[in-house]
Amino acid sequence: MSTNWPDGGAALPACIDSEEQLVAQMTTPSPAVVAAVSALDGDVLVLGVGGKMGPTLAELLVRAGARRVIGVSRFSDAAQRRYLEARGVVTIRADLLDELDLVELPEAPYVYLLAGFKFGATGNEPMTWAMNTWLPGRILQRFSEARLVYVSSGNVYAYTPADGPGAAETAPLGPLGEYAQSRLGGERLVQHFSAVQGTPVLIVRLFYATELRYGIIHDLAWKVARGEPIDLTMGHVNQIWQGDANAYLARCMPLCASPARIVNLTGPQVLRVRDLAACLGAQLGREPVFRGAEADTALLGDARALIGELGPPAVAPEQICRWMAQWVRAGGRSLGKPTKYESRTGEF
Repeated sequence: MSTNWPDGGAALPACIDSEEQLVAQMTTPSPAVVAAVSALDGDVLVLGVGGKMGPTLAELLVRAGARRVIGVSRFSDAAQRRYLEARGVVTIRADLLDELDLVELPEAPYVYLLAGFKFGATGNEPMTWAMNTWLPGRILQRFSEARLVYVSSGNVYAYTPADGPGAAETAPLGPLGEYAQSRLGGERLVQHFSAVQGTPVLIVRLFYATELRYGIIHDLAWKVARGEPIDLTMGHVNQIWQGDANAYLARCMPLCASPARIVNLTGPQVLRVRDLAACLGAQLGREPVFRGAEADTALLGDARALIGELGPPAVAPEQICRWMAQWVRAGGRSLGKPTKYESRTGEF
């Protein structure tokens, strides 16, 4: 396996020993990212910068040479806001569901919409639909003159055969549960306003971004280390390193179009959960404990369209497993937010 960026960037470290090194790895721009971001001739607005991907995306954009990066969030964690500002991100505290806050946001020619509501959606369905359906349409109205990348979810697809490549962008949709349904609703409003306003939009259906503090490989590693049983029913998944996901997003502005274009964003392989756990177990010196059997279908995405256009990701799943095993052995921090990837009911 290559240890270099496909486009000639920095070599990958053998291990990641600290959160500082982890963030640095995910926010070091490749030459292709620098070229794409440097070509942006105005401010970049990141809506929902306080989520799992927002901070590293904003920092990557700054390091890649963006003119000005403006991050918008409720910032319930003041330390996160201070961190972003120290990295050169201009921050604005705002509630995107508050109309007064929304209209007072500055204009920007480039907008990333990362805000969404997933964990806790079951039992809080009204907020789920407000954040995932109403808000994207309202953002399109508010920033009608911008180029906009909207990060949606692969959950909008129907399950596909586990032995196939996953759902391509033209595959049948089958959102299971209100979270997935609300995501599809948001996409439809974005498509509507993109078409009627002429707003260039890219809808990115993201599957399973992962890093060492969060993600499916994180969840599996800690279960292996603790001897907890791993449910094999959702036995096949995709994985993409969060640094690679952000690198793709940083290069996506030229792909925006009206009517809105849709692309899948994930790793190129369909991975067996059993194999990932075995790989982690071999490095942790623990035998994984399994329960259940693999279903014939799974929630899987085919990202060949985006990879064919922008090239392959830099970090392979085997590398993530090596980093993750070392992280667990060292007692590295977890965000404490299980992915719940194994849910086959659409409840989160």
